[in-house]
Amino acid sequence: MAREQLTVRGIVQGVGFRPFVYRLAGELALSGWIRNDGDGVTMELQGDDARLDGFAARLLLERPPLARIDQLLRQPLPELAQPDGFAILASESGGAHAAIGADSCTCDACLAELFNPANRRYRYPFINCTDCGPRYTLVSRLPYDRAQTSMAAFAQCPACLDEYRDPLHRRFHAEPNACSICGPSLALLDATGPAAGDAIAETLKRLQDGEIVAIKGLGGFHLACDARNAAAVARLRQRKAREEKPLAIMAANAASLAELARIDELSGRLLCSPQRPIVLLPKTAGCDDALPGVAPDVAWLGVMLPYTPLHYLLFHEAAGRPDGTSWLAEPQSLLLVMTSANPHGEPLITRNEDARALLPDLADAVLEHDRDIVTRCDDSVLRVGCHGHAQFLRRGRGYTPCAIGLSRGGPSVLALGAHLKNTLCLTRGNEAFLSQHIGDLDRVANCRTLEAAAGHLQALLSVRPQFIAHDLHPDYFSSRLARELAERLNIPALAVQHHHAHIAAILAEQQCDETVLGLALDGVGLGDDGGAWGGELLMVDGAHSQRLGHLSTLALPGGDRAAREPWRMAAAALHSWGADEEIPARFPNEAAAPQLALWLNQGKALTRTSSLGRHFDAAAALLGIAARTSFEAQAAIRLEGLAERHGLPPKPPRRHQIDQDNHLDLTPLLRQLASGMAPAAGAALFHACLIEALADWAAQTARRLGLRRVACGGGCLQNAILARGLHAALGRRGLSMLQARLVPAGDGGLALGQAWVAQRHFNQ
Repeated sequence: MAREQLTVRGIVQGVGFRPFVYRLAGELALSGWIRNDGDGVTMELQGDDARLDGFAARLLLERPPLARIDQLLRQPLPELAQPDGFAILASESGGAHAAIGADSCTCDACLAELFNPANRRYRYPFINCTDCGPRYTLVSRLPYDRAQTSMAAFAQCPACLDEYRDPLHRRFHAEPNACSICGPSLALLDATGPAAGDAIAETLKRLQDGEIVAIKGLGGFHLACDARNAAAVARLRQRKAREEKPLAIMAANAASLAELARIDELSGRLLCSPQRPIVLLPKTAGCDDALPGVAPDVAWLGVMLPYTPLHYLLFHEAAGRPDGTSWLAEPQSLLLVMTSANPHGEPLITRNEDARALLPDLADAVLEHDRDIVTRCDDSVLRVGCHGHAQFLRRGRGYTPCAIGLSRGGPSVLALGAHLKNTLCLTRGNEAFLSQHIGDLDRVANCRTLEAAAGHLQALLSVRPQFIAHDLHPDYFSSRLARELAERLNIPALAVQHHHAHIAAILAEQQCDETVLGLALDGVGLGDDGGAWGGELLMVDGAHSQRLGHLSTLALPGGDRAAREPWRMAAAALHSWGADEEIPARFPNEAAAPQLALWLNQGKALTRTSSLGRHFDAAAALLGIAARTSFEAQAAIRLEGLAERHGLPPKPPRRHQIDQDNHLDLTPLLRQLASGMAPAAGAALFHACLIEALADWAAQTARRLGLRRVACGGGCLQNAILARGLHAALGRRGLSMLQARLVPAGDGGLALGQAWVAQRHFNQ
């Protein structure tokens, strides 16, 4: 006989881990106990050596579906003379290694109960168990116990309490456990007050009648309407001031999408995964006719499947309330636009009172419930990248706050990201915790959200940072907040150059500690020389980065305004080869075009940029695809969509030059686009020639330095054509390409890179 203590770190709280251990210990006739604590889960076991070894092996192999074991420590203990069965003890506070799981979609077992008329939870919109339901969005601190979640306000009825206390039940210590007698409830309200009748049935009727309904989910409210109703979609766009940006839809299942989008194996797995992200799928030819106004002028449709019981009940109602779950495999006609419920640019709405206050401006009715959302969390957005890997465009619900493993430990760093698509990152040992998407920091409410998120993540993980990291730009709110927090906590702060952080984020998630060539391609980031960088070749060696080359610069007429008015970048391109006189004729609808042409011709001092994002804008405007835009990267997205549909030429001509200072000049390519090419053919040529140009540039530099790996990051790498094309082109030149997989390639992953650089800077 022997006795030992086992400490398990990872995602082991709120996922049915303790009842799993209880059952396994009973099966192996082991005595002892288990409890949650601040480190994860701790247990003591007594039995013969073979059974203890068997227990440890099965713990790793048979863990619950939502559990993740990062570390299993076994320590011998003195044997007890009279062991007495196996017990689950009360949780213990303290420690600093526990983790909380992300929210997960409703599991099959709960769906079977939800649609079984004989079950006491039939059509109960908050059904859950230890294998599914909310986690991160309802917990305030660890250990993960009901008293520390927004479910603390709901005392369980005797039937629910029996389940909750039964170690053999799948709802044992399922903290959101509830039923219609004791748990949260729904209410549908409109401008006149609470609506009569069944809330689900009345909500569906309103949606089918063309109304817009704000629906409360796990991490916030959605604005929903009938995706097939063009008038409802147009009204939603008008109310949300979202004129052209694509909208996502929710379908009952993948079978309902057959006539709208093409789903490959990986896309199907992502759609049906417990995380339930929005997945960008290639449209079919008839998609835009079936869904007018949902995703105009792009080649992809953003789709997600239901992930809460409430979502499922809407589709169940539309299907006629069938018994059982077989209907879930059949195509369903209902398709709902589901977009974040927030005024333009503001944070996602999470509180009932805020949703009601915005009724006159955004929605005709609100479907709310009385379970509070502790942490707002937008839907995650992914697409299939090259070579069978998912690519994040936005990391949020379903994935936050799952840790990203680092190659080695280091001091705790709080990194506050940049200005656009902001996220923050907190490290703990060899783990990095990237926050949910926060958004652009040009709104006061988003700035407050960032500050609150920083405090919440520190409290949740029981971590006090030793260092702060932020973007090099001193005037970003995130940089100012970083300096304030550093002063408040009396700790050092480090400014990390924007493109160094982009490459570092890839090295962090890939656990790569070697020196690499970095190809950073985005819209803009402040350079070490104070310039507007965005097309950079860097040598990155941990905390050190050296600029080796950049795209030849273009004038940036109007500064930030040029990013919203691509015609200005086209004018800068025309000026670069002496065609100033063409500017007014090409852009007759732009009142400023003649004056801008005059300024350029007179050599007026203008900011210049090496940004590849602005080259995309110039190309789109020269081809007549977009002179002005209403959302970030719209011109580049249109350009990509046209190229995707047209197909790239197999052997593009060489349309670039590399000078002795290692500047990549794309003027020959832009000049050909300006020669009267058809938009689709020009978009395809631009992508094909750009891929070859970048690959030549990187290969030439890598050979000179003896490097074999190229890390490619920045927002431009969210372009699927560019990412997969570069992967192939670099491979043909004997180079391997590293790219983001666990975090967005753009600014949404920047905080991870900042934290990684700071760890190495302060730990040298």
